[in-house]
Amino acid sequence: MRLACAGAPHLTYCTNIHTGETWPEVKQSLETHLLDIWSRAAGGDEGAHRGGGDRGGGDRRADGVGASARRRCGVGLRLSARAAAELAVPAELDAFRDFLERNSLYVFTLNGFPYGRFHGAPVKEQVYLPDWLDDERLAYSDLLATLLAELLPSDEGLMGSVSTVPGAFRPRVRTPDDAAAMARRLVEHAAHLVGIRRRTGKRVALALEPEPCCFLETTPEAIGFFTDHVFAPERVRELSALAGMSLPDAEEALRTHLGLCFDACHMAVEFEDAPESLAALRSAGIGVHKVQISAGLRARVAERDPATMARLRAYAEDVVYLHQVVERRGGELVRYLDLPEALAALEGGSAAPPEATPEEWRVHFHVPIFREIEGALATTQPELAALLSHLRESPATQHLEVETYTWDVLPEDQRRGGMVEAVARELRWVEERMVGDKSVGEAGR
Repeated sequence: MRLACAGAPHLTYCTNIHTGETWPEVKQSLETHLLDIWSRAAGGDEGAHRGGGDRGGGDRRADGVGASARRRCGVGLRLSARAAAELAVPAELDAFRDFLERNSLYVFTLNGFPYGRFHGAPVKEQVYLPDWLDDERLAYSDLLATLLAELLPSDEGLMGSVSTVPGAFRPRVRTPDDAAAMARRLVEHAAHLVGIRRRTGKRVALALEPEPCCFLETTPEAIGFFTDHVFAPERVRELSALAGMSLPDAEEALRTHLGLCFDACHMAVEFEDAPESLAALRSAGIGVHKVQISAGLRARVAERDPATMARLRAYAEDVVYLHQVVERRGGELVRYLDLPEALAALEGGSAAPPEATPEEWRVHFHVPIFREIEGALATTQPELAALLSHLRESPATQHLEVETYTWDVLPEDQRRGGMVEAVARELRWVEERMVGDKSVGEAGR
């Protein structure tokens, strides 16, 4: 759905919060949870999701946001490689399009980050595999882009986005040749996206998602990689040859189809100022194709407050995902791969020399964005609110996606009220900050 604010961005939530690695499992989760979430987020307008909504025509304002689109709600779809292959069967794709149409839904973004299993078993650093050093990642991304072009509405100007891993887990990238190899695969994918646009008229962009402890971790690193490798003259020549384009058109295509997914939690964990980072990306000519609306944990650790330490240990019990920690001490940033590692260093007295006491931790643990306090811990909600305030006045992307995939591994007291109501509340929280007193239901498609 589109929000009635500057840029009229599309808002959704990422379905990676739901368990499901096969297409039948994903379809079941959509039928079970997604319709209920959007009904609650839009103020209980259940008619919009029972096949009886207005599907077209009617009164439309000049900006394209009007009564005819009032009940259309977006889907941020997560597909594993297996689910994507199963959905690609023509009969399944037709049935899914019918489901979307009947329920006044539309898909505009895919999460192509986790290739395989994402729930119920440890994934940790394996979640990045296969990465952009592997042809399997290229093939998976090509398939996702093809599927998204099939699902993307034909609305003029609506581009689709597919978020993906930040190149690779940092230890996997050992030499400049590895960075160049990733850039070459990205160019091959860009050629695929150019082909999709020529065949279908649909525009799809790939969005690499910087994350702590990965090859692309910070905004400066992302700018360096895109400037030195992805948009380098050699890569422009490669796309020109692959897609049969002039050099100027090839460079434009690279900048159109390859960019970033800006995850608010990740950037806050890195102690980045989000508006400054977005301005730097804009100056470098790097597109932000999606902003993931998320919050992480914040802890003052200098005093080793018992309640704070106990709460951190409760979060550290999760064995499924990595929860990277960035520690600020005396103007320096120190990084730990996972929360248990950081706790062991702090409690063992090896986290810092006496002259550089740890001051604050930011923890990559996605938590519900509407809560500023998580037990004895604070969250990065203030940084997220500042980002949304900035986006409300200075649009940086057409795609906003709430992403709190950690629901199943949150401490039990943080899951009271249920996942459906929590996600609906997150969507309302975003809408209130982006639109003010206008309801989500007043936005268009």
